[in-house]
Amino acid sequence: MTTNPPRTRRTSPSRDAEDTARQRYFTTLALARPDIALCRATTVVARAIDAEFTEYNVTAAQHLVLKMLSDVGPCSQQELSEQLRIDRSVMVGCIDGLEDSGLVRRERHPKDRRANAITLTPEGLVALAEVESGVPQLLDHAFHALTPAERKTLARLVSKILEAN
Repeated sequence: MTTNPPRTRRTSPSRDAEDTARQRYFTTLALARPDIALCRATTVVARAIDAEFTEYNVTAAQHLVLKMLSDVGPCSQQELSEQLRIDRSVMVGCIDGLEDSGLVRRERHPKDRRANAITLTPEGLVALAEVESGVPQLLDHAFHALTPAERKTLARLVSKILEAN
């Protein structure tokens, strides 16, 4: 029994150019449509962040909550949701998880009896310090394609978009 060598596909130069155009389609589209590029980049960076934060047993949203509570003190869930731009329904689950882990406490809000103040616990402060120690590596992983100057420019431009909306 004889075996035939595998068949190789012969392509013409125009076919090769077409294949290259197909392979580079998203890059071309992203250059023309910054909205699409930003959405895709957000997904890529969010995945990198989530992968890094699994080591600390917190999500990216939970990290933001811990950071804000550390920086500004006790906040209502509504304040956290509005300032961090996290949907209220997601915020409830986020805080529930942090509370179950002993990282935050819900206490009666001093100025609004209808609301709870979310407070960082000493354990939450320790957990935040651990997570923050990994942030430089996280940034290097998520933004490895950018120089430090490009990272600053990106942060400035994204902040400008967020401030306008």
